[in-house]
Amino acid sequence: MSETSAEDVVATAAVAAAGWRRAGIAGAAIGVIAAGAAAGVAVERLTVGRGMRKKARLALDASGPYGSLRGLPGRAVADDGTELYYEVDEIEPDGGTSRAGGRPGAPAGTGPRRRRLFGSKDPAPLTVVFSHGYCLGQDSWHFQRAALRGLVRTVHWDQRSHGRSERGRAQAEGVPVGIDQLGRDLRAVIDAAAPEGPLVLVGHSMGGMTMMALADRYPELIRDRVAAVAFVGTSSGKLGEVNFGLPVAGVNAVRRVLPGVLKALGSQTELVERGRRATADLFAGLIKRYSFGSRDVDPAVARFAERLIESTPIDVVAEFYPAFTEHDKSGALPAFREIPVLILAGDKDLVTPSSHSEAIADELPDAELVIVPDAGHLVMLEHPETVTDRLADLLVRIGAVPAEAR
Repeated sequence: MSETSAEDVVATAAVAAAGWRRAGIAGAAIGVIAAGAAAGVAVERLTVGRGMRKKARLALDASGPYGSLRGLPGRAVADDGTELYYEVDEIEPDGGTSRAGGRPGAPAGTGPRRRRLFGSKDPAPLTVVFSHGYCLGQDSWHFQRAALRGLVRTVHWDQRSHGRSERGRAQAEGVPVGIDQLGRDLRAVIDAAAPEGPLVLVGHSMGGMTMMALADRYPELIRDRVAAVAFVGTSSGKLGEVNFGLPVAGVNAVRRVLPGVLKALGSQTELVERGRRATADLFAGLIKRYSFGSRDVDPAVARFAERLIESTPIDVVAEFYPAFTEHDKSGALPAFREIPVLILAGDKDLVTPSSHSEAIADELPDAELVIVPDAGHLVMLEHPETVTDRLADLLVRIGAVPAEAR
């Protein structure tokens, strides 16, 4: 069989956009995005054979350390019965970090066992709770998790229907998922994994929205236990106005038809997943466009992001999407005014533009606002040193880690 040509890739892009043709302008807008991704893929296919590309992906998957960190496993139970998987990196008495291979079958509602001397009542340690974004998982915090191990207790969890967490039970019964539900899920994880002691909340994209929903529903928790928060590439609302880099004329048309298209795709899961595998190169091009802002992203990191996103089933993608246009938690932001806040975003983020971080900063005038140059939506993977550095500064500022550890 002859090697696929550049023309074949462009043809694939046209097929991918075919479902949009009836939407008129929307079809043209999506065509621009598909063609842009296909153009980059076409150049690669002219110089690198299909077999070589497949071997390169396998090599990156085998050798890359990203996503390999594991902690002590536990499961929290959400208010609809959904089991939420989390892992804890504990600080041991000798200053090391307790680590364990994942044990997904841990009993529901149980967490990592803590060592305690008989009769002692040591104060509960500060815990940093990381919440990930849409179509990702707890491993998206790989670099930050690696840097903080041994310095502070951390909790990393998978949002419902993502990663190792159970598919949302309410959603299986037809109940739409909303950001408010995610806020209640976060509370369940906190109650199971960090029922005592001060907290630092860190959230990327949907994870930051989850933190806002938590504050909206449980303002007393923020007041009594939260020592600091960090919002990374997130938004407090008006996501329905984001153009995702599409031509202005096509944005409104895309917004009208996209929920219906995703719903239709979600009902044909097996067929769509086969299509995603068949157009892996084009899919990778789209992920790169919407995840990163710089041209020289480490190929292993780009492949890691691709693996995270492609592991999210299309029906889950469709299930969560409507929640973002309905999301509005600007009214919950005042709950964070009395504590240190870090707000960080990439200046080339097409998903949650940096202007949305600036809007959060307007509501929290004492917060530290950091706009990272040449960075896209997955800024914590693209520029891990910058994100880890600012997060470490926040933890030093509140005394969570010693200044010399910085």
